[in-house]
Amino acid sequence: MEENKEPQDHQAFIPKPENVVPSIDDSSLKNSEDLQFKNRLDLSELQQSVNKIKQEVGKVIVGQKDMVDMLIASLLAKGHSLIEGVPGVAKTITAKLLAKSLSVGFSRIQFTPDLMPSDILGTSVFNLKDSEFEFKKGPIFSNMILIDEINRAPAKTQAALFEVMEEQQITIDGNKYLLDSPFMVLATQNPIEQEGTYRLPEAQLDRFLFKIDVDYPNLDEEIEIISREHQLKEKVKIEEVASFLTAKQISEYQQLVSQVLVEEHLLKYIAQLIVATRSNPFLYLGASPRASIAILKASKAFAAMTGRDFVTPEDIKRAAIPVLHHRVIVTPEREMEGITSKQIIKQIIETVEIPR
Repeated sequence: MEENKEPQDHQAFIPKPENVVPSIDDSSLKNSEDLQFKNRLDLSELQQSVNKIKQEVGKVIVGQKDMVDMLIASLLAKGHSLIEGVPGVAKTITAKLLAKSLSVGFSRIQFTPDLMPSDILGTSVFNLKDSEFEFKKGPIFSNMILIDEINRAPAKTQAALFEVMEEQQITIDGNKYLLDSPFMVLATQNPIEQEGTYRLPEAQLDRFLFKIDVDYPNLDEEIEIISREHQLKEKVKIEEVASFLTAKQISEYQQLVSQVLVEEHLLKYIAQLIVATRSNPFLYLGASPRASIAILKASKAFAAMTGRDFVTPEDIKRAAIPVLHHRVIVTPEREMEGITSKQIIKQIIETVEIPR
């Protein structure tokens, strides 16, 4: 037997420090009753609503639990999500079902190569009766916005989303129009098809809290999908989902999530992860401060969804990959070798010391 073999893949392309502090063992935490007793925030109603959303979406969607969790976390963190996957893996229907479970406004925009910014934002129309221009709001003026096939629109149309996604407002003809809360953009795209598509600019990718990669279902899930479709008969899938969560409740939950406690050493941990992406030799572009804030918000949402009013390192690690992997760019040399941004981020998470 040979010893000290060279690595056969790219799993060891980043050296690991000798003294890495192991992750926190669940056994070292107090039991759930003690944690619940010491909660500063009452998260019971939020938890019930989260479980209810999962239950309603689960009436139609089989599996895809990670995608549903991240969509809910994105809503609680006041973020937007980009859902990427091959056709037919329930990207669009899941986004529609999430919107259906909420008693808020919903708009669906199908992006096409001939779509103009005014088709999304709205335009000023001359009113003959009043002899003055009147602004006609576009479909972006809603609460939940589903943008289907976002990469099919040209750059000028995609750029129309920059201001509204970051500042929840639109400036047209020198006038500022504020959008109602909650406001959330859910966009889908197909990573395989290249014909008639346009690459999303980095400035827009950076405005998405999460990039959610959707995989194929496994065998058991595939069988369940077929069985449900067979039993559905003439029923409409989306009608199975009930709307129950109001805009006011969502705003209250978002306020609760913002109050989740994050210790000072965990803030430093987030900063260390971000700085590590900027100094990594395999990354051409590292993460910006917006990514730090995104991890902070996402980890708070994940903590609240589990009934905790404080963030743990595990919450941060859970948020790191979906927050970071679309914000960094792998160097061309490493990309040619087949190394992905996810692999590099995983290695960064393993090398940055976890705070005690």
